[in-house]
Amino acid sequence: MMAASLLRRDKKATAAHLKADLRRTDNSSALRQIHELLDDVLNPEKPATDTEALDWCKCLIAGGEAFEQFCKTVRSYDNATLCGLVWTANFVAYRCRTCGISPCMSLCAECFNNGDHTSHDFNMFRSQAGGACDCGDSNVMRESGFCRRHRLRTGENIPSIPRDLLLMSELVLPRFILSVIQYLRDGYTEPDTSSERDLQKVLQQLEPQISFLEELTKMGGAMRTVLTKILTNQQTFKELSMGQEDNLFAKKNYDKYLAALKNSGLVSVEDKAQSTGDVAVGAEGGANALLGSAASGSPDESSKEEDQDAGQSVGQRKRVKLSSSTKDLSIIECLKHKCFLEELLFWTIKYEFPQKKVTFLLNMLPDQDYKITFTKTFVQHYAFIMKTLMKSHESDTMSNRIVHISVQLFSNEELARHVTEECQLLDIMVTVLLYMMESCLIKSELQDEENSRHVVVNCSEALLKNNTYWPLVSDFINILSHQSVAKKFLEDHSLLMLWMSFVSFFQGMNLNKRELNEHVEFESQTYYAAFAAELEACAQPMWGLLTHCKVKETQEYTKTVVRYCLETLQIWFDAISFNDEPLPNQVTFHLPLHRYYAMFLSKAVKCQGLDLDSLLPDQEMLMKIMVHPLQIQACLSEIHSNMWVRNGLQIKGQAMTYVQSHFCNSMIDPDIFLLQVCASRLDPDYFISSVFERFKVVDLLTMASQHQNAVLDSEQERPMLEGALTFLVILTSLRIHLGMTDDEILRAEMVSQLCMNDRTHSSLLDLIPENPNPKSGIVPGSCSFEEMLSAVADFKAPVFEPGGSMQQGMYTPKAEVWENEFDPIMVVLRTVYRRDVQSAMDRYSAFLKQSGIHTGNPWPPYKERTPLHPCYKGLIKLLHCKTLHIVIFTLLYKIWMDHQNMSEHVLCMVLYLIELGLDNQVQDSKEDEEPCIEEHCHDSWFPGTNLISNLHHVINFVRVRVPETAPEVKREAPPSTSSEASSYGQNLREAQVFSLVAERRRKFQEIINRSSSEASLVVRPKSSSTRWVPPGTPPQLVTEILEIRESMLSLLVKLHQKLSSKQNSLSESWLDNMDTSRHAHGDGITAIERILTKAATRSCQIKRSIQDICGKVYPPVPPKKNSPTDKKAMDKEERRQRARERQQKLLAEFASRQKSFMETAMDVESPETEAAMDLGASEMMESEVLYDCVICGQSGPSTEDRPTGLVVLLQASSVLGHRCKNTEAKNLPTSDEEHIYSADTCAVAHDVRLTLLQRFFKDSSCLQSVSIGWDGGVYVQTCGHTLHIDCHKSYMESLRNDQVLQGFSVDKGEFTCPLCRQFANSVLPCRPGRSSEAGAWQASTNKKTSVLIKEVEALQDNLGIFPTESNLSKEMESVIKDIKNTTQKKYMDYGKNPGSSDNDFLFMYSLARTNLELELVHRGGNLCCGGASATAKRSCLNQLFHVLAMHMRLYSIDSAYNPWMKLTQLTQSREPDSFDDERPEVPMLFRDVPSLLIIFVLTMPQPLRKEHFTCVVKMLYNLQFIQALAALSSKLRPEERQAWNSSGAIKKERANAETSFEVLLGHVISELSKSNSVYAVNMEDIMLSSSVWSPQSVEFSLQQYCLPFLRLSCLLQHHLYGDNLTGCLEQEEFSSLAVCLGLVPATSVVSNPVNSASCLEWALSAFDLVTQWCAEVKGLSQVQAEQSLTLLVQDPQWALPRLLQLPDNYNIIFQYYHRKACTVCKKVPKDPALCLVCGAFVCLKGVCCKQQGISECVLHSQHCGAATGIFLLINASVIIIIRGHRFCLWGSVYLDTHGEEDRDLRRGKPLFLCEERYRVLEQQWVSHTFDHYQ
Repeated sequence: MMAASLLRRDKKATAAHLKADLRRTDNSSALRQIHELLDDVLNPEKPATDTEALDWCKCLIAGGEAFEQFCKTVRSYDNATLCGLVWTANFVAYRCRTCGISPCMSLCAECFNNGDHTSHDFNMFRSQAGGACDCGDSNVMRESGFCRRHRLRTGENIPSIPRDLLLMSELVLPRFILSVIQYLRDGYTEPDTSSERDLQKVLQQLEPQISFLEELTKMGGAMRTVLTKILTNQQTFKELSMGQEDNLFAKKNYDKYLAALKNSGLVSVEDKAQSTGDVAVGAEGGANALLGSAASGSPDESSKEEDQDAGQSVGQRKRVKLSSSTKDLSIIECLKHKCFLEELLFWTIKYEFPQKKVTFLLNMLPDQDYKITFTKTFVQHYAFIMKTLMKSHESDTMSNRIVHISVQLFSNEELARHVTEECQLLDIMVTVLLYMMESCLIKSELQDEENSRHVVVNCSEALLKNNTYWPLVSDFINILSHQSVAKKFLEDHSLLMLWMSFVSFFQGMNLNKRELNEHVEFESQTYYAAFAAELEACAQPMWGLLTHCKVKETQEYTKTVVRYCLETLQIWFDAISFNDEPLPNQVTFHLPLHRYYAMFLSKAVKCQGLDLDSLLPDQEMLMKIMVHPLQIQACLSEIHSNMWVRNGLQIKGQAMTYVQSHFCNSMIDPDIFLLQVCASRLDPDYFISSVFERFKVVDLLTMASQHQNAVLDSEQERPMLEGALTFLVILTSLRIHLGMTDDEILRAEMVSQLCMNDRTHSSLLDLIPENPNPKSGIVPGSCSFEEMLSAVADFKAPVFEPGGSMQQGMYTPKAEVWENEFDPIMVVLRTVYRRDVQSAMDRYSAFLKQSGIHTGNPWPPYKERTPLHPCYKGLIKLLHCKTLHIVIFTLLYKIWMDHQNMSEHVLCMVLYLIELGLDNQVQDSKEDEEPCIEEHCHDSWFPGTNLISNLHHVINFVRVRVPETAPEVKREAPPSTSSEASSYGQNLREAQVFSLVAERRRKFQEIINRSSSEASLVVRPKSSSTRWVPPGTPPQLVTEILEIRESMLSLLVKLHQKLSSKQNSLSESWLDNMDTSRHAHGDGITAIERILTKAATRSCQIKRSIQDICGKVYPPVPPKKNSPTDKKAMDKEERRQRARERQQKLLAEFASRQKSFMETAMDVESPETEAAMDLGASEMMESEVLYDCVICGQSGPSTEDRPTGLVVLLQASSVLGHRCKNTEAKNLPTSDEEHIYSADTCAVAHDVRLTLLQRFFKDSSCLQSVSIGWDGGVYVQTCGHTLHIDCHKSYMESLRNDQVLQGFSVDKGEFTCPLCRQFANSVLPCRPGRSSEAGAWQASTNKKTSVLIKEVEALQDNLGIFPTESNLSKEMESVIKDIKNTTQKKYMDYGKNPGSSDNDFLFMYSLARTNLELELVHRGGNLCCGGASATAKRSCLNQLFHVLAMHMRLYSIDSAYNPWMKLTQLTQSREPDSFDDERPEVPMLFRDVPSLLIIFVLTMPQPLRKEHFTCVVKMLYNLQFIQALAALSSKLRPEERQAWNSSGAIKKERANAETSFEVLLGHVISELSKSNSVYAVNMEDIMLSSSVWSPQSVEFSLQQYCLPFLRLSCLLQHHLYGDNLTGCLEQEEFSSLAVCLGLVPATSVVSNPVNSASCLEWALSAFDLVTQWCAEVKGLSQVQAEQSLTLLVQDPQWALPRLLQLPDNYNIIFQYYHRKACTVCKKVPKDPALCLVCGAFVCLKGVCCKQQGISECVLHSQHCGAATGIFLLINASVIIIIRGHRFCLWGSVYLDTHGEEDRDLRRGKPLFLCEERYRVLEQQWVSHTFDHYQ
């Protein structure tokens, strides 16, 4: 009742009244009133959308004052010392590694810009999952990085908050939060019954309430404290949560909540109490229930049909793990909510982390009490989060939101440790991960498909494919980065065991089986998921743990991990029933247990000083451990040998990913290290035999020239043998984990990457494995990445190549690195693509050639290795074992004998192994050697195991099994007895026999039986003994005895001879005068010499042996046995010589053809007539101009019937229109105060002028008095190639029918030049005619000027014969149509009546003007450089003029209005009476002189004689000069004007008065001063000018005014008559052009400088003519003086076009524009872009600003650049070019300090303007070469 009366009253008044009541000592009635009011206002039965409730809450909280004012007041008591600003995805934030303690540290832009991060390692990034600002939090970042605001510790001087300010909040907010929770309970329905939309709807309705809560959090620390109290108070929750007894709705609401708990597979506390009777049952039941609920997310769970057994075993595994620890269950099952915060988080999870709620929860984090409680709550719900995530359809979004929260909580070490101790955080995480993975296990098929008890994750499940596990793993990695937490983990043995069982789920996943018959139908891409899972879920936690095992004190941790690894490996071997042989044709790249073991071993030895043997298992276990990593190495070779080709491309993808930079240090490196450990402890003979057997090349290792291989095709043998040898070299020479320091590793990695290719800084950072070298932050005692880079590489600054491709800043190896550090073995190990190895070798050989060290084809250099760590010395035994020596001997022999499948690479690797053996001697080899036993089948080959003693040991006879067809059989009669019988014969003692397989088996048995008493050989199981032996013994194999009589040394010497193609390549004394320094680099010959030299220095006996071998003088005829080989070698050499000669001949022929082609191509390049004239041959002068057609190849003239045309590109252009008066470029605005105004541009000035003229003068006259085409003019350019127009038509037809077109639209006439592939869109017909005509119309006849004037007049009347209809005229019309279609209609219609002939006439002559002006711009704005500029070569003005001239014949100029009359005659002024209704013509002084020149030239018959052209130029120059005087006179002050007038009048009577500027200036002033004076305006402007005009400054001003006209005339003359343009200095340009145009005789220039007036030549009295021109201006009654002046002062000078000047630092642009709202839609665009021509800010792809489906930037490009737009994309830092209907990414003009682009700002490093690139962009814009390169 009371509430109802309160409700009716004014909200503010009620609130004030209640607040006052509350302050009283007895406030019970006020409390009751508030509660009743709130019961009514926040009634959960009301719809959530009712805004009344929210308004009431705001008023009550504010206690009667305005809510905004209340917010302000509360904010003033904010005592928070943290920023805590929360942001969502796509927010731009910063990360400073120098200031960060945690790698996840981030700062908002404001805090970053207000802190000092100069020269720090920081970057800007676009947040993916959202985040919060850490400024002020000393747990996460160093205080030196805090911004000014948070450095001050604001909390210290803030007054404490008044008690009553937040009194109302404490009463109202609990009820408000409850109401939000009640709405959430009420609105929730289980996902299986509802659609996603239902939940979204509930959230949408609650949007205002959650936004209100968010608003409260932003009020600062005081309000957050109140909220924390409410959210964490258990008593309040107890009282309010269930609702009062009598409130049925509240009760029902609470039941909904309990139901939701139950449905989530969670038990509330009450239910839990009932089921505690039997813990074991509870555990089992609970587990199964949970697994059921977790698995229900995957619909195919029930449909999987597994056999009973397997299902059983999987089930048991799951239960076994659970019963091991009863606390796991409570982790997963139990959830009890004690406060609002807990239930709020529960609903946040249920609703799948809505962004607003996440932001609210995070906004509260600056409150320390809240942070602790919230973290505990989050951990408590962790298992529930995992389940919700697995069921979610939007797992990506949800993952981001989870990480958004967890990263804020777990990055703080203090907090993470606290929660680990109090809430078992580690137990929870590991258990949750285990549960998650258990939902997608399948039976492993590795080894024993039928009986395997091992289970692995199924990589094709959504859980792995979509990386759903990522947020949980990411949190786990995050907390393991804290030392205190990691130590807890390593101390908890049960946890470690659990973790190992988790890792074992990934052991052997994604098994590949080799397809042997047909290609696999469907290529599975699951390997992506498998590699990502191993890296993220296994390797990264491993690296996290390893960082805490770096010192001796942590030895125990390492021992524990190693022990558990070995135990788990043993369990795994048992589960897959592994004995000793891997199953063939199977490979898995995933062995995380092996890699954990390897990496902890490495750390133990390297950092903790542990003894390796104490951590190793027995020999049998070691043999098992080595099998699978070795299988991977062999399979890599098989994959590269194309043996897995039927498995599709994905298997290659796996091989590449395995060695790729992000994976190699977690995959191939540990594998190779583990194999090195095994090799160092196992019997070397056994190991070597295993390697060759695993690589399947055992059958190849025979002395016989032919053999049978049961498992390899012959083309696969060579790559597999190369693979096996390369692997052995890598195994014995790689030192990454065997003694190299971190700095040495970093250096080696860097050198290997730089040797493959020059690299940019960022790609190098990316290519170098992160561990053990973190690239960011400084690791104490280690060399930084930058220092190392500057030590090994030189920086090549970014350059712009002439071809147009933009280079980035690159690092290239220093010369001394190539010389001393290039390591081909490291390169092979690190190459993803095989071509990179070749690239490294090519670069190495180029360096050797360049530095003159070696000119031939070098072999990979041998590199000295860092010494081995003492623990791994056993590895050297590999190089000193008989098995390897037999293999080396066999291979040397086979290479020398030219057996098949041997290669240079094989020899190279064999020599490498010998050299490694020589460099690494075994100490105390006598004790190690086993006693010689007769039965050892290979002991008779070599006396001992030492390589040095075995090198000179001679092998006499060898017994081999060969096919009957082998040449060995034919040479010697086979023994008649069987092999058993002959074994007792004489040869047994002599002939050596050797079987790798048998040897390996013997050694294996020896190791297995070492412990047992019986030493007799046990027969191995049959299955494996027959595996690599051919089934049955084919009858054609026979045993032969070969006579060898060679030692390794003698074979090396003979190979030296063979390689150098000389009989006695090594003389007896060569060792004595050996220069060892030149041995480091070279080819095979050098390598052999180096080995022999090393061997000789190690042992005197070897030295003697070498001298003996070299000393034998070989007889001229070699022994019979060798003859076939040598004959073969001789033949080979002869054949090579012939091939060389043939090649030389072909090359010479090709070069001559190329030369002739180039010569003809050069002719084509300059199709203009002057090209023919330059040749000077008299018969050429007479003949017609010939053109080559680049399609049909025929050469001939262009005729009326079959015209030839130039390939041209027509483009609309507004470049000229963007010119300004100022030579400085305009600045891009980067603040609200700066603006760009376009009023001063050329296009605007001309538009204004034309509009003004059209107001007062006759339209047809206006349209002949100016030029258009400044905006949207058409520019014509050519590549210079010609073709027949009919050929072109058929070419276009073929293009139209060709479906594979890209890049251009044939329907719009676009094509590429058939010869040079330049882009084009039209063909410009060439005018037929003889070149001899040119001479005739060049010739001068010395006629008087008056005669020439009359002739010109006559020519203008006589328009010539109108052309007859022909193919040529049709094509000319067609090209005119193309030109008109190129630009928009608005750029052609300037007249009053659109489409009129006057309009057309204007467009035509303006077209010529545009092209002339543009060529001038390309030449730098003047003609000082002379000659042909780069663009002149592509100019087609001559042809264009003829086409235009022909088109202009359609128009005739009325002789009464002909401007020529006014230029050369005094005309009678017509009576104005008869023309009352008609407007006057434009006065001569207002007309544009260059336009008149082009009109005259185009309307006179072609070709025009040069004398007539000169005459026209002279007459027009007079007009231009008077215009200059008139313009100048208006700038003078009245008294100056008077003075010039007087001085001019005095000199009027002199002889040269008509060519004196003083006299003429005086005359112009006096004429214009008469009635209606134009001088009557703008007096005050002129008065301000204090400078006085001297005769010199007047002369300079006149020349500058006339120069644009002279330049244009000169250029026109150059194109029409082929006159050369002579270069000159800038100050001499005027006189040079005047001579060139014939305005002054060349002789007069030498004696005295030309002044502007001396060029005048008047046809009649100058004064009369000037008076007539001035009278036209004076007679304009309607035109006001001001407008007359505007029209009179037309300054023809414009600066060159420029793009906007950009700021040096990109951040200035980014910060201003990336948050700037669009001017059209007022929203911040998703892809903002800036026009670099005019500075307009546009949306690139925004739908909001589209018009008729065309996006804003395309519209802008049409408006601003006539369809050419240059835009800077703000969020990507790149330039995009829009050309008509096409666009392209141009690149970036902003580079980082390493000269690199940062497209899309991915790296976020500071970027700076690259002036050179920007100049290139500007140049391409000005020269129109975006489509058409130079």
